[in-house]
Amino acid sequence: MARLTWHSLPLLMRVNGRPVILLGEGEAADAKRRLLLRAGATIVSEDADAPLAVVAIEDEADAHAAVARLKGRGVLVNAVDRPALCDWTLPAIVDRDPLLVAIGTGGVSAGLAAALRQRLEGLIPADLGTRARALFAARDQLRARFPDGADRRRALADAMAPGGPLDPLGEGDAEAWLADPRAAPAPSLHIRLTGPDPDDLTLRQARALASADTVHHAPDVPPAILARARADADRVACDRPPASGLYLEMAE
Repeated sequence: MARLTWHSLPLLMRVNGRPVILLGEGEAADAKRRLLLRAGATIVSEDADAPLAVVAIEDEADAHAAVARLKGRGVLVNAVDRPALCDWTLPAIVDRDPLLVAIGTGGVSAGLAAALRQRLEGLIPADLGTRARALFAARDQLRARFPDGADRRRALADAMAPGGPLDPLGEGDAEAWLADPRAAPAPSLHIRLTGPDPDDLTLRQARALASADTVHHAPDVPPAILARARADADRVACDRPPASGLYLEMAE
């Protein structure tokens, strides 16, 4: 099976109270300073011991020299407007504390990431962070109602589907949903794909892929389809459907 790769692995790193080197002056450096301070980082000079650094130096030669010095010490560097020099990048962020939506392009187009962030700001409800906290507070109830982890994920995926009781872009009430006897895990699915294009997946099929722990599939299912599953889900190629779970095959 062909392997699809990303330019970066998206990570959320806690920098609260931790040192981060920031080099440079001007608008770009000020913007990065605001982001770092909002995340609680302690901004330090180049001589300090720190795992991360941001280089926002305009002069090309000076920027390259600073990056080389820092990388020589094992520091991971973000070089503003120089994606080829970056070990890590800062995404555009939609903040619904504790929910953060990060949009990254690997440094290729900050403008595109910013435009998407602005669109998402209008789509994502302002109270979504409060709902996230309510679900966290209800985790013991969730475990009691759905002891099996896979069942729990499928039930949540169904509840959060468009128009569902926990639709993230609609209105939701975790307590009411848990008390609703109709809340139950989604059944096993056998999906016959009509073509190799992942954009042809139905909403139900896409949700099933996104929530499955294991995706059983016929050997001829295209990698582009399998890439729509969770990145950490197991992919198991087999000639026939398993006794339970999700199975994909191409329609004849």
